[in-house]
Amino acid sequence: MATSYRSVLDPPVAAGPELEIELPRLPSRPIRGREALRKKVWIDLDNSPHVPFFLPIITELRRRGVEILLTARNTYQVCDLLDYFHLRCRVVGRHYGKNKLLKVMGNTFRAFQLLPLIVKRRPDLAISHGSRAQVLVGKALRIPTVMMQDYEHSFRTGFLEADWIFTPEVVPDNAMSSRPERVLKYPGLKEDVYVSGFRPDPSILRELGISREELVVTLRPPATQAHYHTHASDLLFAETVKFLDRPHVKTFVLPRSRQQDQELRNDWSALLNSGRMVIPDSVVDGLNLIWFSDLVISGGGTMNREAAALGVPVHSIFRGKIGAVDHSLAEQGRLILIESVDDIRSKIILRRRNRPIQPDLRGRPALRTIVENISMILTCTAGACQ
Repeated sequence: MATSYRSVLDPPVAAGPELEIELPRLPSRPIRGREALRKKVWIDLDNSPHVPFFLPIITELRRRGVEILLTARNTYQVCDLLDYFHLRCRVVGRHYGKNKLLKVMGNTFRAFQLLPLIVKRRPDLAISHGSRAQVLVGKALRIPTVMMQDYEHSFRTGFLEADWIFTPEVVPDNAMSSRPERVLKYPGLKEDVYVSGFRPDPSILRELGISREELVVTLRPPATQAHYHTHASDLLFAETVKFLDRPHVKTFVLPRSRQQDQELRNDWSALLNSGRMVIPDSVVDGLNLIWFSDLVISGGGTMNREAAALGVPVHSIFRGKIGAVDHSLAEQGRLILIESVDDIRSKIILRRRNRPIQPDLRGRPALRTIVENISMILTCTAGACQ
């Protein structure tokens, strides 16, 4: 099962049976000796991409005998994805907008909301991909914290730094932490963690009404509520939509929120009515749509890197500060940065992709490395570190 996106936000339903996903099985090393005491890891899902990212990590930790406590924030499409994957999860808190002061206040309030649950369950380790509220709770309760990050220009927690930082190898140590000795690296991309379990399903072509004659583009708008959002990204998005308005091109647009969905429907009603632009009404398997697209264009990071991980041509219209991961992908020719309106016309090539039957997903050790690092830290919490 791959990452998925919804075009709208529905009310959260996140209390069904948990879903076991198909993954390449890793050699499991049960925690031994003093480690053998039942270990409990708290994972906090703070944003939409974190749901598919943590699914294989959760599965592998459970195979090693680790109990998982799962919480989430009701923001963007987190609850939709919890519903889609039938994940049993406690949803606490919401998004508090783009303003940095409101973000700080919102994270503090959410930390207070989380406290009673965490005091009761008392995990041995807290892990997230950027949850500031979790770090606050961890510091208050002296629970060791792990924060994963792959974008060094995100708003940092300052003096409330996590005990351990996990980042891709290409990110400089000192970009993420004032204590480089507490930075642990993994090879490749964050997206490699779950892309490694992807299997293409051509039935999506029939479900979405895609004909063999059409050139398919997957388009993701900028994250307008993110602190790193810029007006330049909005301009490039609008010009990209106009550029793609051609009879043989079908563009699938995946909004980030209900508000953005409605704005797109209002702004591009004629294009939607023509059928050349489509905003799906229900869950779309994101990786599957990317795989069966001829190219991907996104104003954010995750979908760009998912496409790069699958070997699909991808262009970024993100105009915030470019992180080390995207710089590396651009240098490798796996990602094309669109920096101006002229770049749209000169760099985006509309042609059919010669798609293999399966993506080449060999040599993706990111999942193994992350799980081994978590196991090592759990060993430390049991007092077994040298």
